[in-house]
Amino acid sequence: MLKGIPSILSPDLLKVLMEMGHGDALVIADGNFPGASIAKRLIRLDGHGVPDLLDAILQLFPLDRYVPEAVQLMRVVEGDPVDTPIWDTYREIIKKHEPDADIGFMERFAFYELAKQAYCVIQTGEMALYANLFLQKGVITR
Repeated sequence: MLKGIPSILSPDLLKVLMEMGHGDALVIADGNFPGASIAKRLIRLDGHGVPDLLDAILQLFPLDRYVPEAVQLMRVVEGDPVDTPIWDTYREIIKKHEPDADIGFMERFAFYELAKQAYCVIQTGEMALYANLFLQKGVITR
């Protein structure tokens, strides 16, 4: 155990976050995401939801300020009547840590293709639909 490190961040996840450099990407995926078939590196955190994990990661992980949208969400498939209130929670968490960050939306299969290039996919137990995030790492400037 370490002081000041959120306990939701496992040793394996901390190692991955430290290994990542500027421009590397991380996917935080919901429980339905095909993580095992897509990920170069897969970390499973089945007992956790995305909001708590996102909040913990953004305490340590700078978002890329040199791209228009360092955060990408999976867009709802056209015609799917699902509600996505978790996105409002994500916006609050992101703005708390990175007030200037913009959020983009990506078509489902384009998101999968982008996720294949991510440094790591974190598979959570999140049950909300369309709860997947793509985060591009920036630099620490302070």
